[in-house]
Amino acid sequence: MKKIYILSLVLSITFSFAQKTNLKQADALFRNYSYTDASKAYEECLQHIKNPSAQTLKNAADSYYFISDARNALKWYRKLYEVQGNNLTDIYYLRYIQTMKAVMDYDEADRVTKEYLNKKGDQKEINRYVAQKKQLDSLAKARPLYQIKNLDINTSKSDFGTTFYKEQIVFTSARDTTKFSEKLYTWNNQPFLNLYLSERNPADGSLFNESLFLPNVMSKYHEATATFDPSGKTMYYTTNIVKKNKLVVDGNKINNFQIIKGSIVDNKLENPQGVFFNSEDYSVGHPCLSDDGQWLFFASDMPGGYGETDLYVVKIADDGTMSSPLNLGATINTIGNDLFPFFKNGMLYFSSDGHYGLGDLDVYESKFLPDGTFSTPRNLGAPINSNKDDFAYIVDKSDSYGYVSSNRAGGKGDDDIYSFVKGKPVCNQNISGIAVDRKTKLPLADVTVMAYNSFKEVLGETKTNYEGKYAITVPCNKMVNMIAAKPNYSSDEKSVQTTKENEGEIPNINFELSNYDDLVVKKRGVEMVDVQPIYFDYDKYDITPKAVEELTKVVFIMQKFPNIRIKIESHTDSRGKDAYNLKLSDNRAKSTRDYILSQGIDASRIESAIGYGETRLINKCKNGVKCTEEEHLLNRRSDFIIIQK
Repeated sequence: MKKIYILSLVLSITFSFAQKTNLKQADALFRNYSYTDASKAYEECLQHIKNPSAQTLKNAADSYYFISDARNALKWYRKLYEVQGNNLTDIYYLRYIQTMKAVMDYDEADRVTKEYLNKKGDQKEINRYVAQKKQLDSLAKARPLYQIKNLDINTSKSDFGTTFYKEQIVFTSARDTTKFSEKLYTWNNQPFLNLYLSERNPADGSLFNESLFLPNVMSKYHEATATFDPSGKTMYYTTNIVKKNKLVVDGNKINNFQIIKGSIVDNKLENPQGVFFNSEDYSVGHPCLSDDGQWLFFASDMPGGYGETDLYVVKIADDGTMSSPLNLGATINTIGNDLFPFFKNGMLYFSSDGHYGLGDLDVYESKFLPDGTFSTPRNLGAPINSNKDDFAYIVDKSDSYGYVSSNRAGGKGDDDIYSFVKGKPVCNQNISGIAVDRKTKLPLADVTVMAYNSFKEVLGETKTNYEGKYAITVPCNKMVNMIAAKPNYSSDEKSVQTTKENEGEIPNINFELSNYDDLVVKKRGVEMVDVQPIYFDYDKYDITPKAVEELTKVVFIMQKFPNIRIKIESHTDSRGKDAYNLKLSDNRAKSTRDYILSQGIDASRIESAIGYGETRLINKCKNGVKCTEEEHLLNRRSDFIIIQK
């Protein structure tokens, strides 16, 4: 029921729609808000107009838009876009984008959105788009928190706008057609709205036994969207501006809406009076009281806002005095329609077609912060939201059940009421970082990053991009073990303690991986761990600090490549007795083996540790040959030969 969304009632004169019509007649129907007939008239006219004006295209598209025919509206908005391109105004960009989403053409809608934001050049809006799209994309991958159900109480007319009233539910409906046979107006051709009271079944959320609410205040015009103070004795609701039982209209034949406050006594509304910020020149409506009754949120198209309809709040003193209306600001309000506020447990819920969403009105939540501002609105996602209008969200104080209204496909009428049950939110956090080559420090692409819990169960898996970057989603408040691996590279592991902050970011968890080829050398046709000569004190085989530095390299490659098996060969130069050198080198081989095993390497991965003395010289420096110290040094070596990898 788009008429109540935009908070105004247009009063139109009935036009006869002839079989053939001309553009002037179509324009007259449009100016008279007869959108159903206007859409038909423009459709016929535009078949015979080769180059229609931009205004004609706007009118044709808007005629369909205002009767929620997105498919036909998109046809004409697209032609308007072809004519005007980047010269489209903000509101027509928005309507064009929303009609694309309404028919689920999301890729094209995103393309045009980016084009529009680049044209505006407003970095704050770009940042908001990026953040909200990321949040909604993430939500689409997660298990939905909500389960919704269309209610049997819905009719073929418009039913929406539920409100908690003690243990019952008050809602808005156009169901009562018995009293007034006349049409509401040619925009929508539905009866006026009334408030109804119903019982609620706690077992399944269904509504039943509905009856007219406060019959003494229900008029032949609109009464809708009520709210109540904590005692249930004070009520605010939306209604037409009426004087002497006649609608008050402005120069555009529009009757604006107002908010009425009254006291409920014996099932009657007593002392009804308008709030001081009502005006014949603009609408105020969709009132919602905070839990303590000290704040009144509402929607209005009053001058000075950010878009077509904005959200406002007033402070209510103990004696009932109200502060001046305060616009909730650009974080909440957009160039489009921001409507149906609901405030519960420090969270503001509202509907908007200006934030990034699934199409038309979507429901968003925004946390009231200690500094008096609101957080960036978060889309509630499917199934609460759809590609059509989703609005009038309410939830109980335990945050476990509630109601939402929608005109989505599959409903019973124009707008329907849906009940929902809400599960506990899953708390997740994002861990991000980069993987680089240990030697070159250059980023590594296609590194597999996996996260495990303490039971070795996989929590998530991803790969680094071409910049070596990754991001992975893991549960809150857990010790997360992470490993990064890539073929022919060493793995790297980290442990991360996540916090309790939902959707918190833990950045800079970085990994360094070593290329296998950088850790080995080929000598004499075999692969060996690339180490410098391991020195021992003269006539000793104890592991020295200098030897530890090189043996650490051996331990590292065996830790990072768990399939590697080696054999250890130690050698001496030719100086000294042959038998002594053989025994000394064997002791040194076994000493290096013992050190490696002491670092946690399994003994089965070292096939042997043997000293060969001076029996395997690699140069001329055998007994009796005069050689330099450097030449003897080449023979005094330990080799760590890779026999399996």
